[in-house]
Amino acid sequence: MIRSGKDFWSGALYVFFGASAILIARDYGMGTALKMGAAYFPTLLGYLLIFLGAISLIRAFTTEGTPIGAFAIKGLAFVVLAVVLFGLVVRGAGAAVALPLLVIVSAAASKRFRWQPTLIMAAGLTLFCTLVFLKGLGIPLPVIGPWFIG
Repeated sequence: MIRSGKDFWSGALYVFFGASAILIARDYGMGTALKMGAAYFPTLLGYLLIFLGAISLIRAFTTEGTPIGAFAIKGLAFVVLAVVLFGLVVRGAGAAVALPLLVIVSAAASKRFRWQPTLIMAAGLTLFCTLVFLKGLGIPLPVIGPWFIG
């Protein structure tokens, strides 16, 4: 009956996480579009995820898809490791060290990992994130952390 396993399981995950976001956010104040409360964005995102999940679930029954491939344990391990390392390092070393570390370790999850494009991407994303999030939006993270300043 299910013609595309990938669409079915991705749709089910979208619906699950969308419904979870809506359920968690229901205890917060909604606010309005001009004065958003704490529940506004999670609720809006939750409904969007449910909508996308429903489209994917419908496709699972109507469109022939490719079978689900093998579980990529190496890729999963590298991505989880990258996020954990970022969380452990960002406050002490700063974003200028933690962001490239995040990009390099997560890029190592790929079978097509190459150093040159990874280092270029790490430099570009570090510059972009530093300018947009730390300087522009004022996220309270150090660019260079106390481990290097002393």
